Amino acid sequence: MTVATLAAASPSKALWYLTRGAGVVTLLLLTASLLLGVVTSVGWSWARLPRFVVVALHRNVSLLVLAFVGIHVSTMVLDGFVPIRWIDAVVPFIGAYHPLEMGLGALAFDLLLAVLITSALRARLSFPTWRLVHWLAYVCWPIAMVHGFLIGTDRREPWMLALDATSLVLVGVAVAWRLRRGTAAAPGAGSPVGGQAAAGPGTRRLTGSPS
Repeated sequence: MTVATLAAASPSKALWYLTRGAGVVTLLLLTASLLLGVVTSVGWSWARLPRFVVVALHRNVSLLVLAFVGIHVSTMVLDGFVPIRWIDAVVPFIGAYHPLEMGLGALAFDLLLAVLITSALRARLSFPTWRLVHWLAYVCWPIAMVHGFLIGTDRREPWMLALDATSLVLVGVAVAWRLRRGTAAAPGAGSPVGGQAAAGPGTRRLTGSPS
């Protein structure tokens, strides 16, 4: 899909192309965010890539995930080709159109919102509460993967299958590394999605706006 293709397409087709493209980009960004979250959570650092840079990158990628989810959902609803309502995007399994598959997408979206909202409220939450919610990121990612695999327009395309397989391998290796290393970082240091949203009392903020 190119800019020229979108420009030449009818408004309805352009929205459909945007829906498909945004869905694929969302999956890639969500995978990148989870991988960066694992890196920060184990306290890994490299002389040429300071840890605060990784944390900042993680947070910014998480914001991009939310932006592309918004594009994916809004273009899908506005397209009108299939009967999908705005409420179907946030309340799982109530829609008339493929309720299971679309419900999984809505569920992944809700889990993502929970992670990002608690990131924004990090300074007002206890660390155990914040940490418990942020473990939902490890649930959000496979649900999003299954959603795309079941209903994605390009799910059977070789390039999409290659992206899915690569994402599965990378996340599997990262999670295994995370479990092997344990949590080396101090409380509040990082999370799979959302990053260090706010510094606690007596700590220094390293990054910009919360994810």
